[in-house]
Amino acid sequence: MDNTQPTFLELLLEAHIGLERQGPGSPETIEQALKFLGDIEKIQNIADLGCGTGGQTIQLAQHLNGNIIGLDMFGNFIDELNKKAKIKNLDSRVKGITGNMEDLPFEEHSFDLIWSEGAVDNIGFQKGLNHWHKFLKKGGFIAVTCPSWLTKDHPSVVEKFWSDAGSHLDTVDKNIEIMQNCGYQFISAFTLSEKCWTDNYFYPREKAIQNLVKKYDNCDTVKEYAEMNKREVELYLEYKQHYGYVFYIGKTI
Repeated sequence: MDNTQPTFLELLLEAHIGLERQGPGSPETIEQALKFLGDIEKIQNIADLGCGTGGQTIQLAQHLNGNIIGLDMFGNFIDELNKKAKIKNLDSRVKGITGNMEDLPFEEHSFDLIWSEGAVDNIGFQKGLNHWHKFLKKGGFIAVTCPSWLTKDHPSVVEKFWSDAGSHLDTVDKNIEIMQNCGYQFISAFTLSEKCWTDNYFYPREKAIQNLVKKYDNCDTVKEYAEMNKREVELYLEYKQHYGYVFYIGKTI
């Protein structure tokens, strides 16, 4: 038995490092978003920000023939991405680096596409789109997913849960307005399916968390972490008509 008392952050990393995805999404969603980018053969330089262990990064590389840099603040995630790229023989085009989404270490106007799934909300939709704009070439694309309100009703229990987690939900219309004000031409927005949440994220995560509960037997921090994640699933299943992840796609003006 491991009697170590892990922190919430350590549990989050341990629960997620073995998952294909660190948030809602799917290969089908990636293909759907790519269809809005026109001639993808022209997309040669791509950044995947907040890439996690790179499940979607690898999938992008299988659709695009350009070079992809995956950036994440957690070195362990980046190590996993680089391992996957090598296994898939994509390491000549796909490289993971450790970095900060709020202070990108790239040359300005260097990317044809900035991609980010489930990460921009960590720094704020407006802040992220504002900062990232200067790293795109003129006519370059941005494609990000962000949790958003889907109805006029905003259940307070959902709002409180996301607020306590350090997040903030805006409506789709509000985020489109923000995108335009940040210097992008709005192209499209679409909502991710329920399967993107449940089959592709919640269920695999739950298995990983139950393994942590067994590993750290009688650890209060682990029990609290497990309950918090269980609550997230319960809220989504009850209120999924009101909120969800939305893919936002824009083009620099």
